[in-house]
Amino acid sequence: MDASEVRELLTAEALELLTSLAPSDSATDAVALVSRLRSAGHPPARVAAVLTQYRLRRRAVAKFGPFAERMLFTESGLEQASRLGVAAQHAGRFAAAGLARVADLGCGIGGDAMALAALDLEVLAVERDEPTAAIAAYNLAPWESATVELGDAEAVDVSRADAVWLDPARRTGARRLSSPDDWSPSLDAALAISQRRPGGIKLAPGMDRALIPETHEAQWVSDGGEVVEVVLWSGALARPGVRRAALVLGPKGAAELVAAEDAPDVEAGPLGEYVYEPDGAVIRARLIGDLARSLEGRMLDGTIAWVTADRLAPTPFARAFRVLERWPLDAKRIAKALRERGIGTIEIKKRGVDIDPAVFRKQLKPQGPNAATLVLTRVAGERVALLVERVD
Repeated sequence: MDASEVRELLTAEALELLTSLAPSDSATDAVALVSRLRSAGHPPARVAAVLTQYRLRRRAVAKFGPFAERMLFTESGLEQASRLGVAAQHAGRFAAAGLARVADLGCGIGGDAMALAALDLEVLAVERDEPTAAIAAYNLAPWESATVELGDAEAVDVSRADAVWLDPARRTGARRLSSPDDWSPSLDAALAISQRRPGGIKLAPGMDRALIPETHEAQWVSDGGEVVEVVLWSGALARPGVRRAALVLGPKGAAELVAAEDAPDVEAGPLGEYVYEPDGAVIRARLIGDLARSLEGRMLDGTIAWVTADRLAPTPFARAFRVLERWPLDAKRIAKALRERGIGTIEIKKRGVDIDPAVFRKQLKPQGPNAATLVLTRVAGERVALLVERVD
């Protein structure tokens, strides 16, 4: 989004027009809307700016819920923005530590700053891209405690704040930047800033673990079963004795596993009555061993991050399945067994076997009114198929 589009968008006429449009996800409705707005005499630039926001707001509902209907967005800003529920967790951490003034350095469209301001924290939101800073200022306008400044994150005097939040830009246009040296600010610069003030640095969950310094707590976060980020916490925001954490957000709220270091593994053992699929945050944090011990379980295989146990112990950190059948991984034999059970709808999970689930499903030719889940994996080195049912 360039400056001219932002100027057009922030006019009273464009904002009023955007507010007047009824939500719709239909491509046909969008085409008709363009025609209707142009026929009504709206300038092409206004129509383009409004329809871009109309489209982005529909996408933003997944991250911001009903708040999306009063926000403005840029394409890249929405892509990198924290989900509102995740941002609220982070904001609560600042508030609990008694850090009342937070500098959000590289605030993007202001999503994290909104969550901080909603807890009555004083927020200095800094963004170097002028159009994005203007969008952030609009989104933060309802909170008097939030201020937006145009500037570079590395040039900010962090003594003006009690703590810092950094979300380095990891894209330029449509291109993802793989090197931490190319991020804005770079990882080294972000770490240096978080050494001067207590801070949190939001990064992609698959980042190279070798880059995580000993001085920071690393917290992987999953939301609704999807691992969305890892945050490196420093100073008063890093908990004593905690260097690895897995925060799992779900329908029943938040749950967390913490440890001083990567958890030691447990041994692989015989298949039990139940198998557990650990949440991705637990896997990323390398706390599978601690999870397995809490379940009185063992690893399904020494190379696979699934746990098996003889009893059911519901946990927010894994999905539990009861094992109904175990078969050798032979498509013809499995297809026959599925037909006998009238299974026509099948979910296929694979772990540790080189199989394309879509191709394998075609080989099975499932038919019938029943549904089931099939796990293609290894148990003690043997390639097997497990017919399971979810029990949690």
